[in-house]
Amino acid sequence: MSLAESASDIAPVSTKGNGYWAGVLRRLRRDPVSVVCLAVILALILAAVLAPWLGLQDPYKGSMIARLKPIGTEGHLLGTDEQGRDMLARLIYGGRLSLFMGLVPVVLAFFIGGALGVTAGYAGGRVNTAIMRVVDVFFAFPSVLLAIAISGSLGAGVTNSLVSLTIVFIPPITRVAEAVTSGVRSLDYIDAARATGASALTVIRVHVLGNVLSPIFVYATSLTSVCMILAAGLSFLGIGVKPPQAEWGLMLNTLRSAIYINPWLSALPGVMIFVTSLCLNLLSDGLRSAMNVRD
Repeated sequence: MSLAESASDIAPVSTKGNGYWAGVLRRLRRDPVSVVCLAVILALILAAVLAPWLGLQDPYKGSMIARLKPIGTEGHLLGTDEQGRDMLARLIYGGRLSLFMGLVPVVLAFFIGGALGVTAGYAGGRVNTAIMRVVDVFFAFPSVLLAIAISGSLGAGVTNSLVSLTIVFIPPITRVAEAVTSGVRSLDYIDAARATGASALTVIRVHVLGNVLSPIFVYATSLTSVCMILAAGLSFLGIGVKPPQAEWGLMLNTLRSAIYINPWLSALPGVMIFVTSLCLNLLSDGLRSAMNVRD
């Protein structure tokens, strides 16, 4: 789906205070797929946050005599990895970093890209041209290659990965924010607000943001799963999270050598990435439908 189609599908809507958000929650509760996906994501977040209090083994303590134990081994419910570390503990602790790497860049890009897009869409003219032409430069590169290039130049590490992923997701969010704001700017009540002598900041804060934040937010949530997969890909290539930190993409890389010995064990990090990204995508679709008051 193109950015233009995304912007048209989530056309600006007029929020109505608590009544609007109550309607969003009501429509979400009626969607069983969204409810299940939300429950799965909340369970993963709670497990990651409460990991130190779940009685898990040390995710960084290994044993060479307990390497690659199969699933169901006594004392190791999901087996052990290539260094004899408990896989269950590694997966739960790895969820901390994987979810963090999927959420934080999108949140940062939402604020930065949203601010740039709203400014460009409302100001128009040369301001719009200057901002959007810079954004167009980043669109000349596929997001995967851009993330690899930036992260490779900055070096491996959590901070550098966050910076590279944030840069990757600012342009698409800016593009959607600019498209939605440009549509709202021409509406009659915006002209009426200007006619009363309201400043540009007042018009944006009071009249524009209420109509553009929802579609920008919905689009940003759809990028969360993509961000998590890209972060895992960077770690898999060795330019993301550094060993011995627990992260699903890095675990998938280190367990490659075990695929012929214990394929089910080596597939576990990939299963976690797949299930989490699928739930995030389905929840994003449900949120899009719930926030579209035309449905």
